[in-house]
Amino acid sequence: MAELLWDDVKRFFDLDLTGSLPDVRVPNTSVEDWQAVLDLVAERGWKCQCSEGEAVIPVPRAEDVLSRPADAECPDLRVWPTADVLAIFRFHADDEIDFDVDLRELQGQERLDVFCGLLREIGRRLGKPVLMDAEGDYGHPVLGFDAESDRVVLLAAPQVR
Repeated sequence: MAELLWDDVKRFFDLDLTGSLPDVRVPNTSVEDWQAVLDLVAERGWKCQCSEGEAVIPVPRAEDVLSRPADAECPDLRVWPTADVLAIFRFHADDEIDFDVDLRELQGQERLDVFCGLLREIGRRLGKPVLMDAEGDYGHPVLGFDAESDRVVLLAAPQVR
C-alpha cells in the first residue's frame, strides 16, 4: 500500500502553487552521512552522473568534495532512481544533504511512490528525517520521511485554493 495517496498530496505537487523544484533536505548530517548516500546510490545501481560546471566527473568521495576550497565550483550529482525521476544533489555543506526534484516528473500515484521510496531509502540508511519544503519556503516541510515511524508522512495540511 502507498505511504501517501496522490489525492491527499497533489496540491503540494501543483506547479502553479509551489514552483517546480521543491527543496529536499536531510538536516544535521556529516561527511559520513553524505558518503552513506553516495554508497546507497552505488549499491542500488541507480543511474547517476556527477558534473562540475560543464564537465562530467567521476562520483567523488564525500570527504574530497566537501573539503574543496570555498571558491571552488560546487559539483552536482544527478541520480535517477527510475528512468523518469531525477534527483539533483548539491554538495554545499557537510551538515545538510540537500537535493532538488522536478515536480513535473512527480505527477500521479506511481511517480509519488517512486519519490517516497527515494526518501525512505535515504532516511532508513541515515536513520534521519528527509524533509521536503516547497520551493523557496525553507524550514517549513510539507512532507517527509519520519525515522521514528519508518514511513513518509504529511507534515502540513495542503492549502485549499
